[in-house]
Amino acid sequence: MEAVVAAKPLIKVAGLCGSLRKGSFNHGLLRSAIEISKESINGMQIEDIDISPLPMLNTDLEVDRTFPPAVEAFRQKILEADCILFASPEYNYSVTAPLKNAIDWASRAPNVWADKTAAIVSAGGGFGGGRAQYHLRQIGVYLDLHFINKPEFFLNAFQPPAKFDSHGNLIDAEYKERLKATLLALQAFTLRLQGKL
Repeated sequence: MEAVVAAKPLIKVAGLCGSLRKGSFNHGLLRSAIEISKESINGMQIEDIDISPLPMLNTDLEVDRTFPPAVEAFRQKILEADCILFASPEYNYSVTAPLKNAIDWASRAPNVWADKTAAIVSAGGGFGGGRAQYHLRQIGVYLDLHFINKPEFFLNAFQPPAKFDSHGNLIDAEYKERLKATLLALQAFTLRLQGKL
């Protein structure tokens, strides 16, 4: 007699990439995370949310406590998500300007980041984006985000052998497994904080 495996509650993940470049390795990580979640993680749905339409933060654009349409739509996506997956490149030891801009828009009152769980993945040179990750964690303290602590996911994209193909897609099997482990940790932490695990 086969054991019945109970379906896990569905959690919605807002996937945000801090790079706007078409061939971005970090966007490749996000695409791979979406693929992995569809193929082998029960109860997780990741949506790639485009931050490129957001105007630069300017409170003059807030009229009668409303935001520009692109900002309203973005804030609603974050509000509806159970948790956040950041794919964060490192620029000058920190997060990118587009990602910080998106974070700041969604933090305007009411702060729609509050009480959500989050994970960060990054690809880059040297430390693989580690400094940006640690800076993002500092920002998250004020936002009331709850980051998973482990596993951490840093990928040196320029150290051979190649980890990505010419289109920026992750092709390294080991790092795909590491990415899956990160997603499973995010899922478990989210369900635990929601009292569903």
